[in-house]
Formats: sequence, structure tokens, C-alpha cells
Amino acid sequence: MAVSKEALSDAIRKALKLGKGRKFNQSVELIVVFKGADPKSQEVKFRDLVFLPKGAGKKSKVLVIATGDMLLKARESGVDVLNGDDLKNLSKKDAKKIARKYDIFLVKSDLMSQVGRVLGPSLGPRGKFPIPVPANADIKSLISRYLDSVKVRNKEQAWVGCRIGVESMSVEDLAENAMAVLDFIRSKYTKPLETTKIYVKTAMGPSVEVITA
Repeated sequence: MAVSKEALSDAIRKALKLGKGRKFNQSVELIVVFKGADPKSQEVKFRDLVFLPKGAGKKSKVLVIATGDMLLKARESGVDVLNGDDLKNLSKKDAKKIARKYDIFLVKSDLMSQVGRVLGPSLGPRGKFPIPVPANADIKSLISRYLDSVKVRNKEQAWVGCRIGVESMSVEDLAENAMAVLDFIRSKYTKPLETTKIYVKTAMGPSVEVITA
């Protein structure tokens, strides 16, 4: 897919103009449609988190589930944390609240099985999943990265979309974020991305097609 940053910028600029006038800072979204693809095919199924280099305009809500030094460093980063004992004491109602509240769950590897038992039934239906973190990982760096990540996810549909920022961000930054998402999609989709159509839009505005060469 020959998609230039300039083409993305042009489409984003038009989308912002068409979608303006709302009383809130709208999200800006990128949508990729896979033409002629089988919606049930694995090659067009996405369930991933993608880092946006210019930030998402709105931080993801991260929960760290850990023990020891990792827990302390996570707390120092300012995100919410749970330890093993907290998990044991969670009711089903509490688990559902947590699943709704947070976007990303970073879990120390040795707690993954426990998290799967306690939170798995509430996370799965919401398309969320725990991310294992090795004991020696730099949790502060991971948290920083995931705060600016967005979910790229679909079900049985031949398109995928995600937020690339908010309308108060510059066109250039939104375009750079869009390129990062497209690069990720290109890394997973086995067919040439010339077989796709790409659109951008604000949350409440009409979609604008990106002109590809």
C-alpha cells in the first residue's frame, strides 16, 4: 500500500473540518477496510495494542498486577496496582468493575494463572486480556509505552479501526500516529494493502477516504 504521510494529512485535515463544531474534544479514528476478504479469516483478525508515537491525546487506563519491587515501581509511576492478596479477595462483582474500568492489564508473569482465574471471565467478553511481564522487565518504561497505546481489534468483520488521537492534536502528529497503525497492520496482513480502503474520521463526523497511489 503506497500511503504517504501527505495523503494521510490531507484526509485528516478534511475530516477535522467536516467534523468540527462539537462541544467536546472528539477522537480521530482510522479505519482500514479489507476489500474482498473473508471476515472469518485469521488474516483479518486483530486483537492487538499499538503504540502511538505522538500519544493518543487521552491516556489509556493501566492496571499493574504484581508483587515486590515491580509493584513498588509501578506505584511510583502513578498507575493503579493490585497484589496477589488483592486478587484473592476480589468478588465477581469487583472483577467486573475492574474489567470495565481499565484498558490495559500488565501482570507479573508468575501471577498470570491467578489473574486468568479471577479476572479472565470478566476480561474475555470485553475483548481485553492480561499482558505478562517478566520479573526483570523495566515496568516503568512499559507503563509509559502502554499509556500511549490503543487497541486495534475486530471480530468477524472485514475491517479494523482505532483511535489515532483527538482533534486538538496537530494534523502532523495525527498523521504520524496513523502511519504507525498502518505499519502495524501491514506487518500482520499477508496481502498487499493496495487491496484495502483507508478512511479517517472524527467521532461524530463523516469518513474521508485516504487517497492512495
